[in-house]
Amino acid sequence: MAPAPASLSAPRALSLLAPASRVSPGRWNGLSFSVAARPVTGVVSAAPTAAATAQTRLVAAAAAATEMAPAASGEEGGKPFVEEMRAVAMKLHTKDQAREGEKEPQAPPVAKWEPSVQGYLRFLVDSRLVFQTLEDIVDRAAVPWYAEFRNTGLERSEALKKDLEWFKEQGHTIPEPSDPGTTYASLLEELSEKDPQAFICHFYNVYFAHTAGGRMIGKKVSEKILNKKELEFYKWEGNLSQLLQEVRNKLNQVASSWSREEKDHCLEETEKSFAYSGALLRHIFT
Repeated sequence: MAPAPASLSAPRALSLLAPASRVSPGRWNGLSFSVAARPVTGVVSAAPTAAATAQTRLVAAAAAATEMAPAASGEEGGKPFVEEMRAVAMKLHTKDQAREGEKEPQAPPVAKWEPSVQGYLRFLVDSRLVFQTLEDIVDRAAVPWYAEFRNTGLERSEALKKDLEWFKEQGHTIPEPSDPGTTYASLLEELSEKDPQAFICHFYNVYFAHTAGGRMIGKKVSEKILNKKELEFYKWEGNLSQLLQEVRNKLNQVASSWSREEKDHCLEETEKSFAYSGALLRHIFT
């Protein structure tokens, strides 16, 4: 099992992980298995250490391959909040990844990755758990305005279910979710109930990074190990640009009622979101 993001292990994710309990089963149908995840308690927005830098760069590469497009105005007066979110995310890139990048490269470029089918399957399984968790959270809407993000067209769990079924048909064994996926799912559940602004930071970065550099990574992996097959994970119904803009507008509208302190708290969660997503991406080439 892969370790929790290095930025959160001091020791074992700053002792944030409690004894095992269940997160919502993934309802995997033909790919059935239950997921034992460890809830994250006492959530804090600890500043990542230097050891987390490589994982942060991995997500930066994913988000930067096709830059997250600037948001249209959805807020009266001042800069739309999604623009602020994007600006913070782009600063976590390197100069060769994005114009706004400020970080030194730490991870190998995607073109030099040597992926394996087994590693890619671990990435897809963990990704499905994370996306299913995000979808379940907005469906439950413990915070009423989460309901604004239902049925956006960006949902990925059903697409990933189809992809995993295809791999199974090819004779591959589908693994159970591993530590990076279950740990991230537990964190998202915890944040969604106790820290809505931090949760929205993860929501934004997971979905928007996948539609940007995530697609480039999928293309490169497909060329190397899948004979250029395009997975459903990288396909959307309708106009993706329009779907993204609608979500930007909703994010701006929700954030328009936040205080400056709440907005800053949301932005401060960005590097942690990169670290957790980076832990999933590491499956692909390890």
